[in-house]
Amino acid sequence: MSEVADRLLDALDERQREVAETLLGPVCVLAGAGTGKTRDITHRIAYGVATGAYDPSRVMALTFTTRAAGELLGRLRALGADGVAARTFHSAALRQLHYFWPIVAGGNPPRILDGKGPVLGQAAGALKLNLDTAALRDTAAEIEWRKVNKLSIDDYARAAQTRSLPSRLTVDSMVALQQRYETIKDERRQIDFEDVLLATAGMIEAEPRVADQVRSQYRFFVVDEYQDVSPLQHDLLSLWLGGRRELCVVGDASQTIYSFAGATSDYLVRFGSEYPDARIVRLEDNYRSTTPIITLANRLMRGRPGALTLHAASDGGESRGATPSVTKHVDDAAEAASIAQSIARRIDDGTPPESIAVLYRINTQSIALESALARFGVPVQSRADSRFFDQIEVKQAIMLLRGASISITDEPLFKSVSDVLRGLGWRQDPPEGGGAERAKWESLNALLTLAEEAPAGTTLADFVRELQRRQQQQHAPTRAAVTLATLHAAKGLEWDVVYIAGLSEGLVPITFAQGLDAVDEERRLFYVGITRARRVLELSWAQRQTSARAERAPSRFLDEVRAPAAG
Repeated sequence: MSEVADRLLDALDERQREVAETLLGPVCVLAGAGTGKTRDITHRIAYGVATGAYDPSRVMALTFTTRAAGELLGRLRALGADGVAARTFHSAALRQLHYFWPIVAGGNPPRILDGKGPVLGQAAGALKLNLDTAALRDTAAEIEWRKVNKLSIDDYARAAQTRSLPSRLTVDSMVALQQRYETIKDERRQIDFEDVLLATAGMIEAEPRVADQVRSQYRFFVVDEYQDVSPLQHDLLSLWLGGRRELCVVGDASQTIYSFAGATSDYLVRFGSEYPDARIVRLEDNYRSTTPIITLANRLMRGRPGALTLHAASDGGESRGATPSVTKHVDDAAEAASIAQSIARRIDDGTPPESIAVLYRINTQSIALESALARFGVPVQSRADSRFFDQIEVKQAIMLLRGASISITDEPLFKSVSDVLRGLGWRQDPPEGGGAERAKWESLNALLTLAEEAPAGTTLADFVRELQRRQQQQHAPTRAAVTLATLHAAKGLEWDVVYIAGLSEGLVPITFAQGLDAVDEERRLFYVGITRARRVLELSWAQRQTSARAERAPSRFLDEVRAPAAG
């Protein structure tokens, strides 16, 4: 075991080793973009397991998305740390709620709403409020904000005086709507997503037997993306810990981009105040981006609260790279055409399309970009699309592969998979152009690529089990397509080449970002976009919207990143 543990440390730099070797007591890792935080925390857990400091069944790694939890599990398994629980806050709470509800309250737990919209619509109808889908969606967001900030409806009524509400709703009507929403849920024995956390926290707080059982199950906690924790999640974590101190948190205040949903970096920044004897480790060596990209990112965040100063981990030629460009265009259509032409040229020169991304502030900006890329025959995948394993063709493929695995035992895996996929319309050559047909081909081809990359000796049954594991964890395969994504959706991802489009006032920062705090959030969002790029970063803006006369100004942030750093 000591040899395994030593090998784990050999893969880390000095600061990362400090994180891995600090196995007990409160630890706060301030990890800048590209510093390998997921690598750090998975090696720390694996090192704890390898040295015997951790019983893997008593470790809980927490994060915020199913995809991130799946990535943690995959990396831990590869490092020999099987048995560690890696979950989102909600999935961990839901498991406990389902287990303890029959014991504490008797019977089955309430049914969880798929979404708030239908119940909110009925509540609005009962109050004779004529609300469209957008207003209902904004109301749902207000409910979520209230609950994660642990506000009663009366508390919310006071807080709402300074909040921006849907245009047709006054504070009184918003309060009445939320009250009716809660009444309908209670009458139907239903709970929403946030209620899962509230109910679980309530059971642990009110029932000593529940608290004792939960705390006996898990002793060591690791929380990724700690800058995104909400007051409700922080309180639930405190209840899980029960006064114990075996907590490691990892985060970056400069990547706090969900404040509108109740996330706050306060718990990360003030971790040393909450735990005065905590070990604080700063990771600022960036292993992702070239020096010019890192320099630009540092300029943007210079002097901001909690900001880290990134350094290129290597001073070699690859780290120096090209200076990020800033280009100006007449309108959105011209900007999209220029980006599409540039991407097509890069692909023709040998850059894999899956290593390229175009990022933007709001989803509607993707329309012109998709159209322009289609004209150049560039395959695209959108992060706004349905999740990979939710696509009809992918579900059909897995079902057919599972059926085929019952009878096929000695055939080469690639042949078995390709035969099944041909039955769903896959062909060796992709369809011309873009659209739904090309998207379907890309999805099926991604499954075939997984089969091609599977270890020697993998049977069809093994392959199906791997697909089902990926499906459960939403661990989608890489597709040979350029990614289109909002800046929010790009969080946690990276590409060799990144284009950030639409960098004008009104988009970045967005029009409704009023006040210093809101503009600072937009700054952090731009920073997240910049730090997604490994080698090439192209920034652009358009003087006006296509077919519009009103002129735009370039984003105020462009002046900051283009200016030399102050001495």
